[in-house]
Amino acid sequence: MAKEDLRADPITERLLKKMVQDGLLKERDISFLSEERRNSEETTFADLILAHHMMTDKQLICFLSDAFGCPSVNPNQYVIDDDVIFLFSPKFAHERKVIPITKHDTILTVAMQNPADLRLIDDIKAVTNMRVQPAVALPRDIRASLQQYYPSGAVQGLPKPEEMIDELIRIVQESKVQLETDKPVDVLKEAQETPVIKIANLLILDAVRRRASDLFIEPWERSVRVRCRVDGLLEEVPSPPKKMGSALISRFKVMSHLDIAERRLPQDGRFKVKVQGREVDIRVSLIPTSHGEKVCLRILDKHAQVQSLEQLGFTSEEVAKLKSCAAQPHGMILVTGPTGSGKTTTLYSILRYLDSPETNITTVEDPVEYETEGINQVNVRDSIGLTFAASLRSILRQDPDIILVGEIRDSETMDIAIKAALTGHLVLSTLHTNDTAGSMVRMRNMGVEPFLITSSVLVVSAQRLLRRLCRVCKVECEVDKELLTRLKIKDKQTLFRPVGCAKCRGLGYSGRTVITEILKLTPEIKTFVLKCATGEEIKKAARREGMSTLRESAVAKAVAGETSLDEVLRVTADDHDAEES
Repeated sequence: MAKEDLRADPITERLLKKMVQDGLLKERDISFLSEERRNSEETTFADLILAHHMMTDKQLICFLSDAFGCPSVNPNQYVIDDDVIFLFSPKFAHERKVIPITKHDTILTVAMQNPADLRLIDDIKAVTNMRVQPAVALPRDIRASLQQYYPSGAVQGLPKPEEMIDELIRIVQESKVQLETDKPVDVLKEAQETPVIKIANLLILDAVRRRASDLFIEPWERSVRVRCRVDGLLEEVPSPPKKMGSALISRFKVMSHLDIAERRLPQDGRFKVKVQGREVDIRVSLIPTSHGEKVCLRILDKHAQVQSLEQLGFTSEEVAKLKSCAAQPHGMILVTGPTGSGKTTTLYSILRYLDSPETNITTVEDPVEYETEGINQVNVRDSIGLTFAASLRSILRQDPDIILVGEIRDSETMDIAIKAALTGHLVLSTLHTNDTAGSMVRMRNMGVEPFLITSSVLVVSAQRLLRRLCRVCKVECEVDKELLTRLKIKDKQTLFRPVGCAKCRGLGYSGRTVITEILKLTPEIKTFVLKCATGEEIKKAARREGMSTLRESAVAKAVAGETSLDEVLRVTADDHDAEES
């Protein structure tokens, strides 16, 4: 059957004309593409243009976004929730060449080749009963995403919790005879046995499905406990029998290329897995305990999309403060907080704001958490001498404009970072301190002279992550007046509490948002630092200049309906300044 001419479709013809008007293509290119279409397997003009290298992916998607007047997306850069994928049937998605990306309240963002197809948009509204936000995507990106989420015309998502439990029970029953024997076993052979491999894979798949940051396998006297850290809190998951525990731990050692015979010393390693076509980096840490080795798997989606500061939950005022400091030609921006508080994510959001073809950006991390095109990223490897300090020395010889140091752990790294900030570089890094004022004291303890702190540091941001209330099931609640007075909340404010539903797996919370206190080194704050004032004195001075504390930031989120007061009190239990002032 002969293929139609490219110009037969009115929308395609309009787009081709605009390309010629914009100087992206010539008339002879259109004729060539029309001729090629008759003899080529490529079916769309976008595929033909890319196949013959007439435009780059970036040029083409930017043009389409401008021409259709809508945002552009690459669906392969998203981890799409199962409940979003199930909004479309496999048949509908393949036939109409559309992928649902995200949903927010009643708005569904959909990737499509032709956002001007009003009939298609109406059909999606009818199928989903939601308002549609169209986003243009390249045809080949949509095809790849369709194969990932709707392979062979069927939805192939991660196992549901109940399916995982059934599968785990089945595997254990199949291997019951082997488990009950008291004969010595070959640990390496056991680690390669199918039941052990299946259980290891199921545990990783379930952790990724839950969007967990960590997976723990903990041996006890009569059992093995498996837990995931989801949104900062631990959840128990189905566990293997005790006798399979050592084989399971050995399996993770094999995957990480660690010594399976060494059980007396801590070990660290890493490996990669593919989940729904996406590469996930997993850091492995083992420590010996009284009942065996405990394993922690840190789960990092290396291709996760870096969000803007606004999307992370920073207020417009907080964003303005951070961006004004990031716009400085040199100096140091520090983000502090405990492990897992989102410090690196915040720094990458700042890098996203700063990134441009005219800027030379280099990062040094252990390991690289977000692979970002256009940014030079160095992985620390202590085993071969590639430490933070050694990497920084080499980076400074390559004339960078901006440097991100994943973590300042020692005085040597701090010294080099300070000198870099003083010699014309913008340095972004993290510290492990509880609040902003404490970072000044921490730097002094690491041997940094007060005058170097005031000359180099621009701003310090301390942050935590609060769980968001599930938008589907949250309900209004009454709060004790004494608590409202203590937290300085007006009586008439509407507050919410968690309930629990299928969408949030009965937790009442879904996702997290950031709370922060931002300390800019103003002339008055610098005076206190130069006097070697205590952290408490520095914080009081910052409060007088209008700095909001972590507790006040959290209360504002509760008043806005984003979280509950229980969550506010849990996360900011050690921050009483807001109550006392």
